[in-house]
Amino acid sequence: MDAERDDSGQPGRQETSEERADRNLIELLQELRVIQTGVQIVFAFLLGLAFTSRFPTLDTMERYTYVVTLLLAVVSSAILATPVALHRVLFHRGEKVRIVALSARLTEVGLVFLALALSGATLLLMDVVLGLTAAVVITAATVAMFAGLWFALPRTLRRP
Repeated sequence: MDAERDDSGQPGRQETSEERADRNLIELLQELRVIQTGVQIVFAFLLGLAFTSRFPTLDTMERYTYVVTLLLAVVSSAILATPVALHRVLFHRGEKVRIVALSARLTEVGLVFLALALSGATLLLMDVVLGLTAAVVITAATVAMFAGLWFALPRTLRRP
């Protein structure tokens, strides 16, 4: 059996690589369920926005921001749902280790697109509410927040 270290770095859980792959896949799919809810909320908001009475008054830049943001949400949703499709098609073929590795990478890419979609929505809303200059400043702070919390912090905390 392969030994895995627990959160304190001490030898802990005793599991085979197949058991570890099973556990990692279950944990990853749980994380994706949480993320997909956020993607669905953003996507629903963006879809509804096009049917409001204020939408026709958006200027060209705001409309492009809207379209790009909507497409980023679509791409994010597709990428973040791909691990489920991989599991569904490949789980009975003994490919769990491969599924987990690819799904982890896809999740990171999906998070990038989700961060961009959320930032685009922030840019659009802040532009309409506060004007372009404030929107750019607030959106830059939003991008920095996502970069720090979703990407830099986990890498900083990763054990060597």
